[in-house]
Amino acid sequence: MKVAVLSSVAWRTPPRHYGPWEQVASNIAEGMIKRGVDVTLFATGDSITHGKLESICEKGFEEDRSQDYKVLECLHISNLMERAGEFDLIHNNFDFLPLTYSGLVDTPLITTIHGFSSKQIIPVFKKYNKRGFYVSISNADRSPELDYLATVYNGLDTQDFAFNAQPQDYLLYFGRIHPHKGTAESIEIAKRSGYKLIIAGIVQDEGYFREKVEPLLGGDILYIGSAGPEQRNNLLGNALALLHPISFDEPFGLSVAEAMLCGTPVIAYNRGSMPELIKQEQTGFLVGNINEAVDAVKALGKINRQSCRNWAASHFSRDKMVDDYFNLYKKILGQ
Repeated sequence: MKVAVLSSVAWRTPPRHYGPWEQVASNIAEGMIKRGVDVTLFATGDSITHGKLESICEKGFEEDRSQDYKVLECLHISNLMERAGEFDLIHNNFDFLPLTYSGLVDTPLITTIHGFSSKQIIPVFKKYNKRGFYVSISNADRSPELDYLATVYNGLDTQDFAFNAQPQDYLLYFGRIHPHKGTAESIEIAKRSGYKLIIAGIVQDEGYFREKVEPLLGGDILYIGSAGPEQRNNLLGNALALLHPISFDEPFGLSVAEAMLCGTPVIAYNRGSMPELIKQEQTGFLVGNINEAVDAVKALGKINRQSCRNWAASHFSRDKMVDDYFNLYKKILGQ
């Protein structure tokens, strides 16, 4: 089986720090290669893979801002689609634009929908509803206007995350600095709980950071910038809990699964996919506001950290994700 995995050209695949689409595309590609699939990864030129790599740029447009992102996207997608006949299957991890080529090629296209940036993009998915194969990353993140082949949860390499039964005395915010992700709310939760908070992530909204986050830094509230894979394991594993007070319906939330793989429970606002990721009062707490989050911090002693690890490993591992996708590949190809 020859499969083309189409990643993004925003960041390297796998990412150095932030880049959830790129991380999942990498995990799919590397997992399929381990299964003996002939995989060609279409990504940035500095990407890392055990398969074949095809690229039209050395660095992603988020890492080299001298590039025009629309130009890179067009060159990147067309580079694959003009060679579509070389592959038995194309696995699209790059949103809706590749769908516009699917009527021009014979190679089946399976698209993992990594969330909807807005309802305005749904008409593109609707147009190719009967031609392509759509996979959601959670049951919560489905449009009633689309047909889906399956839900496949994002999967992580469990060996990248070490279990830690003895955490240190701090709470963690791990994610992009943006109002949707609840950075300021996490600071309030930590202050009212009396715990140190470590904040790690890229600043995606400069105004929000300057107005709502930066003035509160200092003392027990520490911002350490973006954290790559080397720091991630220690930060997540040593935390008492991950705070995830999101204000949007998050399609998945890789950091939630990553934390639990380290044995760290998650306190999250009960929105989007969170009820699918977190087992209430077993691997964390689903809460509705800051007061409930503060109460959840007080109840962290009830959580068994080994249960967090076991749950995440059984539901959100790379091996399980790859098995699920491999079965879908065979179904699509009629094998």
